[in-house]
Amino acid sequence: MARAPQPTRPSGADADRAASRRIGALRALFPFILPYRWQALAAVFALSLTAMVSLALPMAVRRVIDNFGTEDGRILDLYFGAALAIAGLLALGTALRYALVTRLGERVVADLRKAVFGRMVFMSPRFFERIMTGEVLSRITTDTTLILSVIGSSVSIALRNLLLFAGGLTLMMLTSPKLTGLVLLVVPVVLVPILTLGRKLRGLSRTSQDWIAASSGNASETLSSVQTVQAYSAEGVARGAFDSMTEKSFDAARRRIVTRAAMTAIVIFLVFTGIVGVLWVGARDVRAELMSPGELVQFVIYAVMVAGAVGALAEIWGELQRAAGATERLVELLGAEDSVRDPENPAAPSVPARGAVAFEDVQFRYPSRPDTVALDGIDLRIAPGETVALVGPSGAGKTTIIQMLLRFFDPESGSITLDGVDLRDMKREEFRRNMALVPQEPVIFAASARENIRFGRPEATDAEVETAARAAAAHQFICALPEGYDTFVGERGVMLSGGQKQRIAIARAILRDAPVLLLDEATSALDAESELAVQTAVDRLSQGRTTIVVAHRLATVKKADRIIVMDAGRIVAEGTHDDLVGAGGLYARLARLQFTEGLAAE
Repeated sequence: MARAPQPTRPSGADADRAASRRIGALRALFPFILPYRWQALAAVFALSLTAMVSLALPMAVRRVIDNFGTEDGRILDLYFGAALAIAGLLALGTALRYALVTRLGERVVADLRKAVFGRMVFMSPRFFERIMTGEVLSRITTDTTLILSVIGSSVSIALRNLLLFAGGLTLMMLTSPKLTGLVLLVVPVVLVPILTLGRKLRGLSRTSQDWIAASSGNASETLSSVQTVQAYSAEGVARGAFDSMTEKSFDAARRRIVTRAAMTAIVIFLVFTGIVGVLWVGARDVRAELMSPGELVQFVIYAVMVAGAVGALAEIWGELQRAAGATERLVELLGAEDSVRDPENPAAPSVPARGAVAFEDVQFRYPSRPDTVALDGIDLRIAPGETVALVGPSGAGKTTIIQMLLRFFDPESGSITLDGVDLRDMKREEFRRNMALVPQEPVIFAASARENIRFGRPEATDAEVETAARAAAAHQFICALPEGYDTFVGERGVMLSGGQKQRIAIARAILRDAPVLLLDEATSALDAESELAVQTAVDRLSQGRTTIVVAHRLATVKKADRIIVMDAGRIVAEGTHDDLVGAGGLYARLARLQFTEGLAAE
């Protein structure tokens, strides 16, 4: 059970540069907003309308106060009516802004999630050797939730407060330049904590998100292996590791919250202290009849608006920092480079595919084990329709042959061809249609038994699905399930035994009806009776197809046209079962161990 490493942090000039670019990372969201630009413009219009209406309200208040003592009641009625109309317009504009902005946020985040997942699902296994799937899921869920909060709320609130700040400041100056000048003296004092604490806040936000991603990756790994964890009574260890990461995430979040709260408190206190001082000066001007009571009230309302806008912007700034950090993490996934990629001008596979496979002097090391040679100068040609078995001790390179043929990895040197065309010259999606795989550890999806089999060929009919299940000796146990073929088999097929999972995986491969059949220990989890039934089905299926069988149990490969013996990434022998037994060597030793000891055990 791997423990996620502590997130690395930039230092010095690198950290400063990263911080200065953080808000700019939100620009990466523009391509996702652009398709909905008219909706965004409508939201901006509604937002601007509400801001202008809010700025007009203090003028109405001023008129009411300055004309409160007039003998003409109709003027007061007019101003009160105008104030009511302004309030109605404000309510309508606010509701429209909320509806437009919230819908835009949901739409953009949905598109962003689809884009990230669409990118990840095409990445080769080599990419996932460097990043945990739990971290990818954290970015798709947690990080996009932060972006939703910003697009669907924070950005519109920030823009509205910017308009209120700019408009309110302008109208303050028109109302009383003297008092406005006094207010502006407070601004530099307010900017100091914003800039100082804001930088610290950015670093804490990134650390918090890193630990959330690490804990998600740890939880995903542990829960996917929960039976092994419980079998070794390691629940306490697993819980302790997750608790430790979660506490570190909480500690980073706590420090972020304290920093943000301190920044908000300082800013609001400084702003309102300035307002109180200005109000004191204004009250003296009213007593000296240098301004009317209505003008002072109007100025105060605008000052409160500007102060509130500054306080809101200070609070939203932290949200923008977190969303910008989340955007950076998602952009990393969207822009991730994959060493295994399709050519710009792909060659077309032969139609119909014949199934001729060739490895020519293939050299390969796994990226996670660069010092160990997985395949060392492999030369192998498999004729169309030939059944070839790969045997040898664990770690010999048998499964690697399968992975290379599916182009999960590219060779360091040499080439792999299908019907004479290099795999690197074709689109992976196209040439993989000509292959059907039964992996050593069968993958069962959280769906019905029928849909799990139909995964091999989505357009297959129910009758074809059942025919494939019969051929894989799976029909009988599927019919015995509570709802037959429509039974939900649970996440990772938890309702099925190991042998049942493998038979469904074999049925999936049979249904695919591909020219090249890849069987990686396909019968390893079956009992003797089921193995015999499946082996008979595989023998029938392999007729006329190129079949590559990886097996440890030599009894399952005795009928192969050719047996390739591998050891330490090399081909050390090849031939039929009888030829290899007669020649001695590694295969003869393996055969003697399995068949002789098997008979002795009986």
